[in-house]
Amino acid sequence: MERTVPYTASEEVELYLRTYYSLLRTSDNVQIRTLEEVHSGMNSLLHQHARNRAPDMAAFIYALLRLPDCVRETKEVVLGQSGTVFQEAGMGDVWSWEQVKGKARRRRCFFNPEKQILACIVASRSDIDDVIPLLTAYQIEWNKIHRLLQHLPDDIDISEAHKQNDTWYNLAEDLMMSVGDLTRWRSICGSNFVKRVQEIKSCERFFQVRLLNGSLIEYNRATNAWWSIIAERVPDLLTRPVYFISSNTHSFVNLLSGFALKSQKEINQYLIDSDQQELIDEWRQIQTHDVPSSRENFWYYALKKYLQQPNSKKIFDRRNDHEAACGIQRINSEHSFDVDAQVIRISELIPKWMDERVKSDLGDLGFLKNSNALILNIDYPLGLAAYNILMEVAENAGKILGVYSLGKAATLNGVVGDVMIPYVVHDEQSRNTYLCPRAFEARDVSPYLVYGTVLDNQKAVTVRGTFLQNRSYMDVFYREGYTGIEMEAGPYLSAVYEMFRPTRHPIDEIVNLDRAPFDLGILHYASDRPLSKGKNLGAGTLSYYGMDPTYACTLAIIRRIFKLEKKRLLDSQ
Repeated sequence: MERTVPYTASEEVELYLRTYYSLLRTSDNVQIRTLEEVHSGMNSLLHQHARNRAPDMAAFIYALLRLPDCVRETKEVVLGQSGTVFQEAGMGDVWSWEQVKGKARRRRCFFNPEKQILACIVASRSDIDDVIPLLTAYQIEWNKIHRLLQHLPDDIDISEAHKQNDTWYNLAEDLMMSVGDLTRWRSICGSNFVKRVQEIKSCERFFQVRLLNGSLIEYNRATNAWWSIIAERVPDLLTRPVYFISSNTHSFVNLLSGFALKSQKEINQYLIDSDQQELIDEWRQIQTHDVPSSRENFWYYALKKYLQQPNSKKIFDRRNDHEAACGIQRINSEHSFDVDAQVIRISELIPKWMDERVKSDLGDLGFLKNSNALILNIDYPLGLAAYNILMEVAENAGKILGVYSLGKAATLNGVVGDVMIPYVVHDEQSRNTYLCPRAFEARDVSPYLVYGTVLDNQKAVTVRGTFLQNRSYMDVFYREGYTGIEMEAGPYLSAVYEMFRPTRHPIDEIVNLDRAPFDLGILHYASDRPLSKGKNLGAGTLSYYGMDPTYACTLAIIRRIFKLEKKRLLDSQ
């Protein structure tokens, strides 16, 4: 079949990919310095000013948030799929090293401070397409700031600069960045800001990287090891019907368990004791109707903050006990790549504990106790790991009743916080254009969305990496009506194809998935706007307002599952 769009991969992006994959085939370390020119020549939307003398702070902060903090002390980065791969390479038990992670990227990493080695567990080729550009961008921008700091006037005291407006403005000017960028950088570093600046001033940064084993079989082994733990903990997954969801680890359990709503008094006391004034003010405005935010979403967000505190073990234990009482079991990925899972036994859910928005107009939910189905919810993976995981689940679990994907996407036409429902997904991994069944429409999500707009009938493109697009590349898709950019939908749809067709997914074709024998739905919420200056997640974060589209989409998925399950049970009588 003909394609709906021509194969549009940018020559500059292709050159970058070919360069680092050819270099990573060596058994020796690769110097990131050798990739700087081809990285800069790509003109990435996330690193548009790589060649400028002035720092590209959006790119630097983006990388800073997605790499472990210890990367500033790292000389060598080693990539491998499992602990066994590292042991076979003579690196010993990396699981005994200090476990580290980035603030805004879930990737299991381990750091050896004596050898200054960072070991990263990669779940698929997409992790390589993420780590290499992140390291390169970080190194380029670190060294730019280093060179500017060498010429800082003697009268500027970095340790005192933030206390005086004039000095702070002068520091920003001398570092060739805006005051806003400098302030955001300081906010991210917190009390360590001065120390971090002094570290950059003291030396340049030059990374080395090594890929231990890039074989497909090792990725499959890693995925199998991940699934084995889940199947061992919940053997019913092997025989019972399953609804598969790729989303997050908070929204479904919060809506279904009701723990946060039952714990409002304790959470409120935490807000007072920890002086969370911004959230306290937000709650007062919600109570007085000065802002339209959801009361329930507020408590879910506050609970998340509470659980992040170092002394939160007691509430952790109470939450787990409460969830277990209503059929929710958490399985952490302690010995594999960082994708946690939750299994929800529909028959054990307690309707009176649920968020009222779940139950609205659905009538009596007593039928749930007769269900033998399970919900398997996983913390959404990165890129091609989505294909590996869904294939593993499909090969080993009971009958699949539904597949749902809820994740972030960049938007080319909306605003941050909008929800996009695609009916067409062009996948740059397989070069297929997938036509998706329309499980969801705007009316399924919009009643629960306060701040954004629901855009259904959209077209999305699944890219290979967040850095691996430039403006000319995206313009082609924009002219063809593609408005969402993300990384998981395409791999999931490639797996869906193989779940009901007798062959491996095709390459470079139009693929209609309307005949899938199970329910299929994709929901994205807009996290950044790459075609707008400063509107990527390096320049800002969703924070509390990211809860609004997340929970609106989650409600749509839960309600659809309940409706389908009611029909399935009636049909079986």
